Amino acid sequence: MLIIWITWTLGAGKWTIVEYLVKKKLFQYFSVRSFLIQEIEKRGLPVNRDSMVMVANDLRAKYGASYIIEQLYQQAESIWKDAIIESIRTLGEAQSLQNKWNFHLFAIDADPKIRYERIILRASETDKISYEEFLMNEKIEMENPDPAKQNIAKCMGLAQHILINNWTFDQLYEQIETEIHKF
Repeated sequence: MLIIWITWTLGAGKWTIVEYLVKKKLFQYFSVRSFLIQEIEKRGLPVNRDSMVMVANDLRAKYGASYIIEQLYQQAESIWKDAIIESIRTLGEAQSLQNKWNFHLFAIDADPKIRYERIILRASETDKISYEEFLMNEKIEMENPDPAKQNIAKCMGLAQHILINNWTFDQLYEQIETEIHKF
């Protein structure tokens, strides 16, 4: 059983990797976002980026830095098949997973302007922001000394597999295949 975790910069192409592994490699998919949306809806909050950050930080503060991904890890282990779990956003999450026997962390990144164009095109509710807001949100999430809060830079630094998605789908798929064959 293989479990791949993903950390990424916003708009870098996380979903493209997930979709490829699910459709081409028959991985089971688990999502922090889906987990958080369920919790946000239980609390009667609006489903938006601010609520996601607030609820995720609240759960981590109450139950530990790795609570959310540990819940998803247990779900993935229980099915005993290859799985992809997104997203690793905090240092506490990444550090707690390093001791798992099947830990493979992928980091995906792309040029900021390319990433912003992608989020505008997908037009989800949480992506209706200006380029300046996009950069400001990313700066806030890139580094934080609290292990229970977003620190994408540190998480990406712990990744064993780095993918750069500035080009075509086929070039990204080649990178995925190259990295998977390393296990």
